[in-house]
Amino acid sequence: MDFNYLLVIILTVFKSLFVVVFVLIAVAFFTVVERKMMGAIQRRRGPNVVGYLGLLQAFADGLKLFAKETTFPNNANPRLFLFSPVLVFILSLVGWSVIPFSSHVVVSDINLGILFLFAISSLNVYGIVLAGWSSNSKYAYLGALRSAAQMISYEISIGFIVITVILAASSFNLSKIVLAQSHTYFALLLLPLFMMFYVSMLAETNRHPFDLPEAEAELVSGYNVEYSSMTFALFFLAEYSNMLLMSSLSSILFLGGWLSLIPFLPGSLLWFVLKILFGVTFFILTRATLPRYRYDQLMHLNWKSFLPISLGYFLGFSCVLMFQNWLVF
Repeated sequence: MDFNYLLVIILTVFKSLFVVVFVLIAVAFFTVVERKMMGAIQRRRGPNVVGYLGLLQAFADGLKLFAKETTFPNNANPRLFLFSPVLVFILSLVGWSVIPFSSHVVVSDINLGILFLFAISSLNVYGIVLAGWSSNSKYAYLGALRSAAQMISYEISIGFIVITVILAASSFNLSKIVLAQSHTYFALLLLPLFMMFYVSMLAETNRHPFDLPEAEAELVSGYNVEYSSMTFALFFLAEYSNMLLMSSLSSILFLGGWLSLIPFLPGSLLWFVLKILFGVTFFILTRATLPRYRYDQLMHLNWKSFLPISLGYFLGFSCVLMFQNWLVF
């Protein structure tokens, strides 16, 4: 084997491990920050016992789940029951392989990075549906059906939003989309789409106020109701990893990724992290302040509002670009 080829493989493996460790640590502290912020909003302390200011609470929770016994429902399909959380967890990490953290920090800077992320997010539906079906529980099955319908519906409007961004950047490559915002962020150029994307990513990740697949009052926690110990932990980690992934994608598509918010300062990983924190704060504040939607309201918002607006914006923006090119030629 050629030495250069072997070196490329080793570097790719190290970059992948670095990203996985970085995401898992970020997920652990994300849960602590969420509980701290919600505690402050609700005038209570939040986690404050394990570690300094409760910062190690996430690791204590992980140890507790690791030590618990894994239970199986009666007449469940054991192979699919165990395979589903593993599939969802792996897919939540695979999507990070094409996310550019800075101009030189990316595992795989492929030209079709957007399409790769769409493919990964589509496969997430299979893991949730299999989890609900293999549990042999009506509550889990109904939660899985809700989640599948919700994720597929909002992926359509998100798709039109992302296609409009691709037209504005003239590239499917995530790094080139960031560089296309060197002068003007797409959040200003495409403000309505930016706002719709932030609302849609709540539904895409099954988060409050669109966490209807996990509605405790109706479905007793939904598709993951029969899971315990580390199988439940994998679903939990996947959910928070997907929230961080959607926050990073929103910063790349609309907020310039690693580009500096202050003129004349160089872009870096720090700016990218700050923009991800903006999306994370949005997730936490919506959970702490907004009431849960009804399912018909959720679908009405997408099919009667977001989809027509995103489609109309896409067609209008396409016409503007075609007219501009016609004037140039």
